[in-house]
Amino acid sequence: MSLRVRPVEHADFPAWLPLWDGYNAFYGRVNETALPLAITQTTWNRFLDPAEQVFGLVAEVDGEIAGLAHYLFHRSTNRIELTCYLQDLFTAPTLRGRGIGRALIEAVYDRASAAGIRRVYWHTQPSNADARVLYDEVAQHVGFIVYSHDA
Repeated sequence: MSLRVRPVEHADFPAWLPLWDGYNAFYGRVNETALPLAITQTTWNRFLDPAEQVFGLVAEVDGEIAGLAHYLFHRSTNRIELTCYLQDLFTAPTLRGRGIGRALIEAVYDRASAAGIRRVYWHTQPSNADARVLYDEVAQHVGFIVYSHDA
């Protein structure tokens, strides 16, 4: 198996979209609760805009896109340097367990490090047991509970 992680390119959209839709479906954003197309298109355009601090990576397995990672750099009140938030991570269900998720996380680590960033963090659902096995190997669970409010 040939595995390569790289930044998204404009031509990747048709192969990226089913993974994005799968990621969103996993978190309950499907059918009547699906993200509006405008959000998907804006998100995609941000990845391609060099002025944005939102980035997209894809993992290719044997030349086919099999995973995605989206991350962003932001300021923090408890660090001088920027922090990296790994916002989305998803691999094709049929290809899980082959190191794709790990390769995507490590690629985010590498890009953060190249930008002078030492902290990469992300959230997941407590029930995401399969992914948490990997996460426990590559990072430390710090025990936070996440709250959110949409106005």
